[in-house]
Amino acid sequence: MKKFVRTYLFLFLIAGVIVVLDQWTKFMVQSNLMVGEFWSPWDWMTPYARIVHWYNTGVAFGLFQNANLFFAIMAIIVSFAIILYFPRVPVQEWALRIALSMQLGGALGNLVDRIRIGHVIDFISLGTFPVFNIADSSISVGVAVLLLGIWLQERHEKRMRDTEIMSEIHEDPST
Repeated sequence: MKKFVRTYLFLFLIAGVIVVLDQWTKFMVQSNLMVGEFWSPWDWMTPYARIVHWYNTGVAFGLFQNANLFFAIMAIIVSFAIILYFPRVPVQEWALRIALSMQLGGALGNLVDRIRIGHVIDFISLGTFPVFNIADSSISVGVAVLLLGIWLQERHEKRMRDTEIMSEIHEDPST
């Protein structure tokens, strides 16, 4: 049991916080705004940033509408894949661990909506960018963290190779 907790604590803690925050914010929007209604604290800010109660039966950017069941099944598959793969990720690979945790939280946050109400609630509206939510943001930021982690790892490995090459050149008396 200790090994299970040690293995999954980080994953479920980060994902759980994201799901709770996502569901709480969606509840607040759903409780205070009718679908299509928006709120902005200052009139001058409205064209740039506002809270709007919107729903989405597709995926990010409003793509593939009316495919709620398909994306619910995909979220379940992706979630299980993350849970199965996570124990294989070394603790030192922090970027991958954070990225997977964020992606799991985002997938589960939107899955709760798909199962509970048949669509995803979106509410963050910035300029003309498609409306999104905390779960969507978590998935997107998780991808960015993953890419950043890969880039940093490659830079580190290149530096290590370069250092090895330089030390071999200095140790070889024939050069």
